[in-house]
Amino acid sequence: MKISLPIRMIAIIKILHTLFICFISLISFSQVKKAPAYPLIAHDPYFSIWSFNDQLTAEPTRHWTGAENSLHGTITVDGKPYTFLGQPITDASIVIPTGSEAQVNVHYTFEKPQANWNTETFSSNSWQTGPAPLGGEVGSATAKTKWDSKEVWMVRDFNLDKIPEGKLQLIIFYDDDVEVYLNGVLAYQCGPCYVSDYVMRDVSDEATKALKVGKNRMSIHCTNPQGPGFIDVGLISRTVAPKGEIAIQKSLTVTATQTKYEFSAGEIDLSLLFTSPLLLDELEVLSRPASYITYAVKSNDGKSHDVKLDLQAAGQIATNNSIQAVYDNFDDGKLSIASAGTKDQPILIRKGDNVRIDWGYLYLATPEKFQAKRLANNRLTSSFDFGKVNDQAVESHSILAYDDIYSVQYFGKNLKAWWRRDEGMTPNQLLHDAEKDYERLMKKCEVFDKNLFVDATKAGGETYAELCAMAYRQAIAAHKVVAKPDGSLLFFSKENFSNGSIGTVDVTYPSAPLFLLYNIELMKGMLEFIFEYSESKRWTKPFAAHDLGTYPIANGQTYPEDMPVEECGNMIILTTAIADREGNADYARKHWATLTTWVEYLKREGFDPANQLCTDDFAGHLARNTNLSIKSIVAMAGYGKLARMLGNQTAANEYTALAKSMAGKWMEMANDGDHYTLAFGANNTWSQKYNLVWDKILDLKIFPTEVAEKEIAFYLKHQEKFGLPLDSRKTYTKSDWILWTATLAASQKDFEAIINPVYKYATETPTRVPLSDWHETINGKQVGFQARSVVGGYFIKMLKEKK
Repeated sequence: MKISLPIRMIAIIKILHTLFICFISLISFSQVKKAPAYPLIAHDPYFSIWSFNDQLTAEPTRHWTGAENSLHGTITVDGKPYTFLGQPITDASIVIPTGSEAQVNVHYTFEKPQANWNTETFSSNSWQTGPAPLGGEVGSATAKTKWDSKEVWMVRDFNLDKIPEGKLQLIIFYDDDVEVYLNGVLAYQCGPCYVSDYVMRDVSDEATKALKVGKNRMSIHCTNPQGPGFIDVGLISRTVAPKGEIAIQKSLTVTATQTKYEFSAGEIDLSLLFTSPLLLDELEVLSRPASYITYAVKSNDGKSHDVKLDLQAAGQIATNNSIQAVYDNFDDGKLSIASAGTKDQPILIRKGDNVRIDWGYLYLATPEKFQAKRLANNRLTSSFDFGKVNDQAVESHSILAYDDIYSVQYFGKNLKAWWRRDEGMTPNQLLHDAEKDYERLMKKCEVFDKNLFVDATKAGGETYAELCAMAYRQAIAAHKVVAKPDGSLLFFSKENFSNGSIGTVDVTYPSAPLFLLYNIELMKGMLEFIFEYSESKRWTKPFAAHDLGTYPIANGQTYPEDMPVEECGNMIILTTAIADREGNADYARKHWATLTTWVEYLKREGFDPANQLCTDDFAGHLARNTNLSIKSIVAMAGYGKLARMLGNQTAANEYTALAKSMAGKWMEMANDGDHYTLAFGANNTWSQKYNLVWDKILDLKIFPTEVAEKEIAFYLKHQEKFGLPLDSRKTYTKSDWILWTATLAASQKDFEAIINPVYKYATETPTRVPLSDWHETINGKQVGFQARSVVGGYFIKMLKEKK
C-alpha cells in the first residue's frame, strides 16, 4: 500500500522522537561527575553528611557546616585492609572539661593586667572568681558569669596525673578575638575572628610540650569590640589510628537522590552507593530520616578472595561538639541495630546557625545475616563477612537513621517529625519499614533520577539538568517536615549559614520552584505558618513577617528588621502559583482576608519602595528598588488573578488594571537606554530583574515582552567568567537568581549562555563546600551561604516549561 507524504512524515517524526528519547536516556546515565561537595546522607538541617572532596578518602566526612560527622569504611581482601570511605575515627578523651560541661571556676579580670599575666608563676589571687563560661547570651549558649566589657583575662589551674597521649585540641567558644596559653606558651591565637559555637582547635606543638604532670595553668585573653561576648575553653586528647592502604577510587557519579563511587581494592572491585530516598511524591518516605549505604563486591582477577567490610559511624553525629555519647546495640531477629546519643538529651534547647544536633539518637542497622554494634568508645559499626567472592557480585547494605524525638518548637509546643506523628511509631519500626522498602525504593530512586534528568534536559539542556541534579537533595534537606497536633503538615526551612532563621519567607520564595513542581502540599506547608502567625494576631503588622524564629525554635520572628514589600510580594506570588498549579484558588480562599491586607499594603507602598531591605539583604538597604517594585506589581496582578478564580470580578479588574498601569509607569521611570536601572532615578546602574519571571510563569501578561528582551540583551554583554553579577554595585552574584533571570530568555541559546557560567562555577569553584548560592563572578569563590534550600530555585525553568 502506498503511504501518503503526510503519513510518512508522521512516521519519521515518531522515529526521530523515539531516537531522541533514547539519546536523552543515555545521557541520564552520565549525570554529575563534579560538584563543590557531594551529599552522602541528606535528610534535614541536622542529619546531614557530605564529602567535601572529590576523593572520598581524602578527608573526614562532614556535616554541611564543615564540622566532622565521620563515616569510615574499610574493606579487607585476603586479610589486607583498604580504606574506601573517610578517615579513621579518632578516639577522644576529655583532659579538662569546658564550663558548659562541668562546674569550672576561674580567676578573671576586666582590667588590663601585668605583662606576665599569662605565665604559670603569675598570682591571680587578687582577680575575681566565678564559673565559666564568661560573657552574655550568644546563640543557644548562655554564660554563667557576666562579661560585658571589651576585654577579659582568665586564669584556670588544673592538675594532670599523666601527660595525655595523642593530639591535643581545645574545645573553645570565643567571641571575638582570643589567645590561649598553656604554662606560658601560646597554644592558640585567632583575631580578628569569632565563632558562634564550640569548635575544636589544635594546640600548638610547643604548648603541648609545656604540659607536665602535676599543676598546670591555662591563661586566656578574649576581646569583644561590640555585641555580646563569650569565652569558654576545655582541652581534649585525640588518638588517631593508622590510615593503612587506600582503595583506588575509579569513578564518582551524582544523581538526584544517589551518590555512587567505584573502587578497586587489590583484587576486588567495590561499588559504593549512598541513597537518601527524598521522593517528593511519597511523603512518608520523604520524611523518614533513613538513608541506605549499599556495597557490591566482586573479583577483578577471575579468582575467589576472602572479603570482609566494615562501616563505622562516629557517635559524634549525635552531638554538637561533645565527645561524649551513650551507646546501645541489640538484635531483634531481623535487623542488627546499634545506636548512639548524648546522655543529657537537651531536646530543642540548642538553636542557631552553625550548630549540630545534641539530642535524639543515631541508628545504624544491618540485615540479620550481618552485624551492627558499638565498637570502642565512640563509634557504631556494621560488619559484613562476605566469605569467598568471585566475579559474581555480592551485595548488602546498611541503614543509617536518626530519631530527633521532637523536631521543632512551634509557638511553645514541641512538634514531632511527620514520620513520628503516630504514637505507635518508634525508631525500631522506622528501621524495619526502611528495610522492607529497600528494594522498591532503590528501583524507584533510580527511575526517578533518570526521569528528572530527562525532563530537565528537555527543559533547559544537559548542563541545566546537571545543575538540577546537584541541587535536588540539598534543597530538600534544608527543611524539616513536621506534624501539627491536628494532623496537618508544616514544612520548615533553615537559613543555613545566613543567620539560622526558621521558615524565612524570602528563603521560601527562591526555593519554591522545586516544590511547586513536585509537591504542592509541601509548598503550602512552607506558607501556612506565616499565614497562621498573622491570623493568630501574634504578628500584628500590616505586612508579612520575615521569619518565625531561629531554627528549630519557631515562636516568632527573631530577624531584627522587617522586609515589608519583599515578604508581602513573596506570599502573594507563591499563593498565586499554588492556585495556578492546582487549577483552583481554594488555598487562597482560606487566607483571603490576610492576602487582602497584604495587597493593600503593596498598593500603598510597593510601587516605589522606601529605603528597606529585600531578600538580597547582604547588599544593604536600597530605596526605590526597581526589581522589588516588579515583585510588588506582579503580586498585585497575582491577587487579581486569584480574585478572578474566586469569582470576585470587581477586585480582579481593579488589581489587574492597577498592575498594568504600574508596569507602564515602571518602564518609563526605570528606563536607562539599553536597559532598566537598579533603582528609580539611578542612571547608569543595573540589576537582574529576576522577579519578572513570575509574569511569564503565571501568564499574567502585565509587562510587555520588550522588558525581558531588553534586559537579556544587556545581561549577555555584562557577564563575568563565573556568572552574571547581581547588579552594578558589586561583582558577586546569586546563582538561584541567575537561573531565574535566564528563564526570561526567549531562546535556548540565550538561556544556555547565561547559565553556563553558573555550571562553570559549580564545577570549578575552589571553595569545596555544599553548593553556595552566593559567589564571586570573577574568581568563582564562595562569598557566603552554603547548603541552602534556595537552590530549589534552579528548577524554575522546568516549572515554566511544565505549563
